[in-house]
Amino acid sequence: MTQSSQPAALPDHNYGHSNGQHGQHGYGQPGYAAPGYGAVQPPVTTGPADASHPGFAPVAPQAQAPAQPAAAGYPAQPGTSGPIPAVAPAPAGVGAIQDAVLAELHSTAQRIAANVERVLVGKPDVVRIALVTLLAEGHLLVEDVPGVGKTSLAKALARSIDCTVSRIQFTPDLLPSDITGVSIYNRQNSDFEFRPGPVFANIVVGDEINRASPKTQSALLECMEEHQVTVDGTTYPLGSPFMVIATQNPVEMEGTYALPEAQRDRFTARVSIGYPDPLAELAMVDEHAGHDPLAELTPVSDADRVRALIEAVRQVHLSPEVRRYAVDLVSATRRLPELRLGASPRSTLQLVSAARAHAALAGRDFVVPDDLQAVAVPVLAHRLVLTPESQAARRSPVDLVRGLLQRVPVPHGALDPSAQWLHDTRNGR
Repeated sequence: MTQSSQPAALPDHNYGHSNGQHGQHGYGQPGYAAPGYGAVQPPVTTGPADASHPGFAPVAPQAQAPAQPAAAGYPAQPGTSGPIPAVAPAPAGVGAIQDAVLAELHSTAQRIAANVERVLVGKPDVVRIALVTLLAEGHLLVEDVPGVGKTSLAKALARSIDCTVSRIQFTPDLLPSDITGVSIYNRQNSDFEFRPGPVFANIVVGDEINRASPKTQSALLECMEEHQVTVDGTTYPLGSPFMVIATQNPVEMEGTYALPEAQRDRFTARVSIGYPDPLAELAMVDEHAGHDPLAELTPVSDADRVRALIEAVRQVHLSPEVRRYAVDLVSATRRLPELRLGASPRSTLQLVSAARAHAALAGRDFVVPDDLQAVAVPVLAHRLVLTPESQAARRSPVDLVRGLLQRVPVPHGALDPSAQWLHDTRNGR
């Protein structure tokens, strides 16, 4: 039997069930509404919404657009008769998100965040990074000790979106074919039939990924980077959106295998949940008394809408100066004497994608340096490999990234005039 290396259509199978202390720049500052998702003005578009984004209702025509109030946390611009818009326009010829799409993105993110925070109490910064990773179409690694809510975060995010979801419990005896699928001989038609594995879903929850052997962990390399699976010479594409949310215990615990650098580099961001403060833990006890909030979650969005929002995030404006700032941050990690391996070029692309998503969640269609600084630690720290001397000195990759944020020059004049004034006002300049 001759098999083709071209992408093949999948047979009709049910791949899953349908679910009905990082950088603080930008958090808690003016213009970021609690729990830190920004403020977006209602759309004032006088025509229909962008048809390329399904699911967004058209805006009724208006004879004249009314005056817009100032965005939350931003005063009126000095020297003008009215307030500045909440979203500064991108330069002509550069893709910019329509107000209706931006408002829809903000509303959807708030609904998902509220849903997840019903399960994970008192961790809005962790939930925010999870949303940033989702809108950047990346993958999230949740690393912490047992019992702090790693799996609950992954399952709550998955259940908040009406899409196909699968869960993989990684164990030492798990095989790669248990993840990707396997070809089985069908005696009725005398041919091999491909049975897809759990990776064929929109959201894949991998619990305790570092308990599986490196051979099994490598089964996710092609899936996460190329959004496809190759089995017996035949390539099968994965659906969109596709996101892997993996949890792992610290490597110093028994029965674990450290993720190789190639695997860690494919995760867009890594978060550590940490223990809740006493008030949050008390609220968690009250919330979980007598019922399970996770079992009561219902979807607040769907795969089509998330796919449209991901496409919208890609249109967020990135000025040349901010782009250069991202490259300077990443390249600076490769010159640190404390590191044996710095951040890869892939991390530059993912840092920019995460910054775009962070800007969209803040209600802007342009990226400012604060966006890069807010996501730099979760995006870069887990990719850095310390030298033996740095490990002996107990140096931390997180501290090294934060040190770079203090030393690498921040570009000024990187925005158009109205956007630059907005950025300076928020930072008290």
